[in-house]
Amino acid sequence: MGGTVRARGLEVAVRERAELGEGPTWDPATRRLVWVDILGSRVHTYAPESGRRTVTLTEQHVGAAKPRAGGGLVVNLRDGIGLYGPGGAPFRWLVHHPVPGRRGNDAAVAPDGALWAGTMRYDEADGGGTLTRVAPDGTATTVFPGVSVSNGTGWSPDGTRMYYIDSPTRRIDVCRVTDGGERVTGRRPLATVERGAGIPDGLTVDADGCVWVALWDGAAIRRYTPDGTLDRVVELPVRRPTACAFGGPGLRDLYITTARTGLTRPHPLSGSLLVLPDAGRGLEGTAFRG
Repeated sequence: MGGTVRARGLEVAVRERAELGEGPTWDPATRRLVWVDILGSRVHTYAPESGRRTVTLTEQHVGAAKPRAGGGLVVNLRDGIGLYGPGGAPFRWLVHHPVPGRRGNDAAVAPDGALWAGTMRYDEADGGGTLTRVAPDGTATTVFPGVSVSNGTGWSPDGTRMYYIDSPTRRIDVCRVTDGGERVTGRRPLATVERGAGIPDGLTVDADGCVWVALWDGAAIRRYTPDGTLDRVVELPVRRPTACAFGGPGLRDLYITTARTGLTRPHPLSGSLLVLPDAGRGLEGTAFRG
């Protein structure tokens, strides 16, 4: 293992009091980072070069927001998948499927341009969530039914593997990608986070094929090699990091979302967007093609 290191050089990209910051995503078309406050029903953007920020209030809790190929955003809301058009075009539903007591959670865009969107119950009941593939035309196919807290999803650099986290399992799973990206098979554990180290939450995959995982209640980010070896642990000052993503020039800066929900004495930076400059090298993301 590369060892445990403190996050020397860690910076505050956006000082914020997000209840449940999540889902950082770099948008190369606009050179800005997109992230959400799920419980605050807000979509945030941040442009590192100018420092410019925007905040958009959504009508429902928003689990994730990802760039669209033609501009605008696709959002994983409480009641389904919605679209915001570029330049202030009106919102519309792509998939409207409300289930009482359930909301959208983390989501990711696959190399083929489809959205993989997770759900969970508000009470986090076992088996109350799903992972669904949403094609650009809105066709929705539930791939993993009966998950509990659907979280991190990502793909290997060559697109042949998909990584997935259902948080209560404490596992990072890996699957084979087949049929041009439409199906995944052979789901198996890649690595398991031991008790006392936190709960795996959001993830990102770097250009070396390694998987970076945020540990909720673990105050750390971990990096696992493609064979599941724990390679690096980055300690953080905040207890509840939620997800991470590479962005900025050359995709070398690691952005980290954090949460303050449920903490009686949160760290002053809990809820802020943090950044670890020159942490590695990320992969160019794919925009949703719907």
